[in-house]
Amino acid sequence: MRNRQTSIKKVVLAYSGGLDTSVILKWLKETFGCEVIAFCADLGQGEDMKAVKAKALRVGASKVYVEDLRETFVRDYIFPMLRASAVYEGSYLLGTSIARPLIAKRQIEIAEREGTGAVAHGATGKGNDQVRFEVTYLALNPSVRIIAPWREWEFRSRRELIEYAQRHGIPVTATKAKPYSTDQNLFHISYEGGILEDPWEEAPEDIFEMSVSPEKAPAKPAYVEIEYEEGNPVAVNGKRLSPATLLAHLNRLGGAHGVGRVDLVENRYVGMKSRGVYETPGGTILHVAHRAVESLTLDREVLHLRDSLIPRYADMVYNGYWHAPEREMLQASMDEAQRDVTGTARVKLYKGTCSVAGRRSTRSLYRLDMATFEEDEVYRQKDAEGFIRLNALRLAIRASRKKMTTRKR
Repeated sequence: MRNRQTSIKKVVLAYSGGLDTSVILKWLKETFGCEVIAFCADLGQGEDMKAVKAKALRVGASKVYVEDLRETFVRDYIFPMLRASAVYEGSYLLGTSIARPLIAKRQIEIAEREGTGAVAHGATGKGNDQVRFEVTYLALNPSVRIIAPWREWEFRSRRELIEYAQRHGIPVTATKAKPYSTDQNLFHISYEGGILEDPWEEAPEDIFEMSVSPEKAPAKPAYVEIEYEEGNPVAVNGKRLSPATLLAHLNRLGGAHGVGRVDLVENRYVGMKSRGVYETPGGTILHVAHRAVESLTLDREVLHLRDSLIPRYADMVYNGYWHAPEREMLQASMDEAQRDVTGTARVKLYKGTCSVAGRRSTRSLYRLDMATFEEDEVYRQKDAEGFIRLNALRLAIRASRKKMTTRKR
């Protein structure tokens, strides 16, 4: 084992500045005697990245990469996922899942730049993130050496990590009283652990950071207009914004009205159930608005076929197969369906809800002259009789057979 450890001279660590990765940085140096390069991805988590970099250097990193990837994250990862209307198990908008392939991709690129074949991450051996990171690593560099401390070291709980950090003078924000595991980026924030491990217990109000409680939200609703071009949001209330700026703006609007909270017991890829609490205010608005524009612009059969593929697509993202050929193939299909998804949705934000208040599009398939209940000259209602009889023919034949069988008895 010792020979295996000493073969590592340099490793690139995905570093967040939190409890786990700070302890890991120190542990890697102690265990392998190697140089540790920290990589910090700014995905809009609201951290002081200068402070994160300083902390990494203080804990022992030989070099720290800090990269602002917010626009890349939203444009190349979140927006494609939203074009596919991806939702996992009916509730989760995949905020943590979608961040991992970008972090892992840049980590591999930095490892290649630094001339090292080793990378490390802070995901536990019980969760999904270990799969998401490592599947991406191997998809991009099959020969990379992966170090997953949670599967190798002696620690068995975050309480033990807190004690280790205190012994080594590593400042952490988690405490034994509030040992929550959180993950935040521009799309969402998640909470796990602590009291949340009991699925009967309501999430404490003081954990939420992106949104006010619906009870304390304004009594007056807010109306927001989102403009889309080929499935991508490009403007809010008539003002064109960059992808990251647009999402950040909607986070503030949605959060102020308590929009986007989800409490879910989900099925992890590794086989166990897990309770997670999520806040996705801007993402919730974009998901609702996108579906509204699609309702006008997508052909019925295209919409139904696309919707039948959403669970499969969401599974791919949740399980970490962003860089897999099946996801890329399905993405191409999803994007083809978005060619005519251009228009504007008006949504209403009110005490934790986001509902559609209106939609319009120059590419709309909605025909008032056909849909109206008033008098019209373009749709012959008598034609419906033959349509109904032909579509019911197999059912009528089945009923006749049943009647004849009953008579013979």
